[in-house]
Amino acid sequence: FVPILASACIVVLLLLQGGSAYRLVCYFTSWSQDRQEPGKFTPENIDPFLCSHLIYSFAGVSNNKIVITSKNDAVLYQTINSVKTENPKLKILLSIGGYEFGSKRFHPMVDSSASRLEFINSVIPFLRSHNFDGLDISWIYPGLRDSTRFTELIHELAEAFQKDFIKSRKERLLLTAGVSAGRQEIDNSYQIEKLAKELDFINLLSFDFHGSWEKPLVTGHNSPLRKGQLDRGTSSCYNVAYAVGYWINKGMPSEKVVMGIPTYGRTFTLASAENSVGASASGPGAAGPITKSPGFLAYYEICQFLQGANITRMQDQQVPYAVKGNQWVGYDDVESVETKVQFLKNLNLGGAMIWSIDMDDFTGKSCSQGHYPLVQAVKRSL
Repeated sequence: FVPILASACIVVLLLLQGGSAYRLVCYFTSWSQDRQEPGKFTPENIDPFLCSHLIYSFAGVSNNKIVITSKNDAVLYQTINSVKTENPKLKILLSIGGYEFGSKRFHPMVDSSASRLEFINSVIPFLRSHNFDGLDISWIYPGLRDSTRFTELIHELAEAFQKDFIKSRKERLLLTAGVSAGRQEIDNSYQIEKLAKELDFINLLSFDFHGSWEKPLVTGHNSPLRKGQLDRGTSSCYNVAYAVGYWINKGMPSEKVVMGIPTYGRTFTLASAENSVGASASGPGAAGPITKSPGFLAYYEICQFLQGANITRMQDQQVPYAVKGNQWVGYDDVESVETKVQFLKNLNLGGAMIWSIDMDDFTGKSCSQGHYPLVQAVKRSL
């Protein structure tokens, strides 16, 4: 996902009540099957009883029609059917878009009601024929000019899903969206009160608050729960609590907010001996041996990094970071995800979203905490 920009922050105070069964929404990615062991994640690795909702990422759009570009499509569709045979209550959605797909590639499809209709007319038979339960729109991110088109697309999809439900007599297809946690993007991208009426829930991408793209480059946590003591001005918004509060304050019902929890960390190479939060960095941290992406480590890589590292748990932000030599990583662990789940329960949110199950220690081989230690901790706490 992408770095967050924001204008000045205001404090959002909320009084919430009500309650419901929580969702545990888990994304898994098509490219994780291309990683080497123990990071190679194939649909066979899916535990049918781990999550309430699985979201396969990502499909795309070509000539105004939905397309999946993964090379193992046939395996994926077979797995979906077998997983649902084991757990008929499991909901599996297909997500379109994502960071690589970007925003501009949505434009040809959303630019007219005719092109949107062509897309919608391709989506419903595609989802039905492959036994998906719904569609997740991960438009990263609609701009100020796109926000109306985004709202129209969601409205027309919701209407079409309702008509299909009446006609097909099958369960209504779910409609969700992966949305930004950045104050400026929230203001520019989303007509929240309108979206609140149409979407079943939103998947709040409450991570990537800090990373090696920032200038000036200093260390910061990927997904702090709360504002840090050093946060001033715009950086006061760079935390999960602020983003959740802002969405609800702007009109999204709390029970439709599914709060994102990452199974990865953001890394930095330190520029000096100073190694606390806000320390000067010279660039992204070294790429992980499996994910091979500078500035980024999956949880199964972080567990290896932690051997011999100094770990600090930030009391203000309620998340840990670790330092080894000149390498710095801010990440989530079992304790921090349990704290986050308690926070979302206190606000009666719709549940937790995991990005992504294929970056947790799904084999149990790297962290000695059993299979899926982070997702299992979220599930237990919910």
